[in-house]
Amino acid sequence: MQLLMSGASPFVRKARVVVRELGLTDQITEVPISTTALSSDPTIVAANPIGKIPALLRDDGPAIYDSRVITRFLNDHAGGSLYPETRIWEILTLEATADAIMEAAVAMAYEVRLRPENERSSDWIEAQWAKANRGIIAVNNKWMSHLNGPLNIGQIAVACALSYVDLRHDARGWRTGNKALADWHAAFSQRDSMVATAPV
Repeated sequence: MQLLMSGASPFVRKARVVVRELGLTDQITEVPISTTALSSDPTIVAANPIGKIPALLRDDGPAIYDSRVITRFLNDHAGGSLYPETRIWEILTLEATADAIMEAAVAMAYEVRLRPENERSSDWIEAQWAKANRGIIAVNNKWMSHLNGPLNIGQIAVACALSYVDLRHDARGWRTGNKALADWHAAFSQRDSMVATAPV
């Protein structure tokens, strides 16, 4: 199988971490793609008509896309336990919260990186940060119990979301007021899968 990816994407990183945690590195080739919100690489469009990464090219079926679809597929493929049935709805909600933080943080980055300075909207940027920040606060205040215990997709998604905020929006200082989450992230970031997928 082939994973169409870009190393800086938090959604891609989530899939790449899952590949490593499930021991699937010998079954999946990572294929770097140069694509942006303004110009989609033809390779990714052929796999995903929306043009977003990641996408997974399978040997025995059509390409699948969206990080949540890919990680669920990989977990089933490997017989993994990242989606425990006993807490499935809470874990999926935590993953969705993390993905929403990613989406807002990526939108902020696009506004700065892809628009000319005179076309940028500070109101838009601040509105996106408000979404991300509310998500971070919610995880710190309500979800810490789900970030402990056996590894699950919620943990991976939250770690990738926070690491992306560090990468693109470190000056926002998300750790202030979120000590429990900050401590957890510092420890989780030392996992081999996180170290191996850190953007370079």
